[in-house]
Amino acid sequence: MVAPSLLGPAAERVPDVDRIAVLRANALGDFIFVLPALDALRAAYPEVEIVLLGAPWHAKLWRDRPGPVDRVLVVPPADGIRYPEPDEEPAAMDDFLAAARAERFDLALQLHGGGANSNPLVAALGARVTAGLRAENAPPLDRWIRYVYYQHEVIRYLEVAALVGAPATTIVPTLAVTASDRAEAERVLGPARRPRVALHPGATDTRRRWPAERFGEVARELTGDGYEVLVTGTPSEREVVDRVVEAAGVPLRPQVGTLSLGGLAGCYADCALVISNDTGPLHLAAAVGAPTVGIFWVGNFINTANPLRGRHRPISSWTVHCPVCGVDCTPGIYPHRPGDGECPHRDSFVTDVPVAEVLESARELLT
Repeated sequence: MVAPSLLGPAAERVPDVDRIAVLRANALGDFIFVLPALDALRAAYPEVEIVLLGAPWHAKLWRDRPGPVDRVLVVPPADGIRYPEPDEEPAAMDDFLAAARAERFDLALQLHGGGANSNPLVAALGARVTAGLRAENAPPLDRWIRYVYYQHEVIRYLEVAALVGAPATTIVPTLAVTASDRAEAERVLGPARRPRVALHPGATDTRRRWPAERFGEVARELTGDGYEVLVTGTPSEREVVDRVVEAAGVPLRPQVGTLSLGGLAGCYADCALVISNDTGPLHLAAAVGAPTVGIFWVGNFINTANPLRGRHRPISSWTVHCPVCGVDCTPGIYPHRPGDGECPHRDSFVTDVPVAEVLESARELLT
């Protein structure tokens, strides 16, 4: 194990590197958090090809988009790596690994979590040097740092980049918005006649969802302030979007599945504010430069809330016990006590965030 420094290089750069593989194949918000680490790699290895081992949606997002990723290799769905996307053709992991080894990676980084499933995959790539995170149940890589649950995700992956001589250049995730992103947003939404505010009331984990009725109340107030309010959501979030629109009782513009991920980036980049649960679109909005108000459970606030306050207001719920069964759901606090940290219920943990606090933060940023 190499002892890391804070954000500077914890080890020397790897010599004679032509191609770097980076494993990060999970969801949108998770990917946004590794952008500063990718920027650090690009600055430290400016002439090297950086290949993201990701999902099909990564390949679509990075097509013709400037940034630190040169190319995407799609990793097959596998336990602990990623879930299959709708209508995705099946692929064999053995075939993927054979093709990846033929790439002759000089350096392979695991930026994918604790490593129980991902470290064996990275080790199987055949790179000269491997580096990444290691939880107690994970095998080591050539250079590794201990995975500790409560650490901000951006800093976590910057420390991995430092293991291969790539010091941080920023702690702020940034994603370039292309002309085609903005053109799609304008084609779908039309020109803005009033400043736009976007609300995103969904989240894959329902424990991170603020009540739709409260989003509706915020929408009603901001519409009264003179803003055009969009409500964005994926097709699976149509029901919660409809509940927000109904609760608001004023004309809103629901956008359910009308925009691609690039189009959503273009939409958010031109919004005066985005208000969202702690989910991928919130972190996308911040990465494309939109001011944000984010609603977080306290554990996720520690790990994922934007650290800047000039343009961002993360608001924390302090609920730590399941509202149904009372189990303490703070991971890592009592790791050896059965039942703590997880329960089968998925009721919201963020209902104690008051509407008044969200509105106060929103109006402060808007003015």
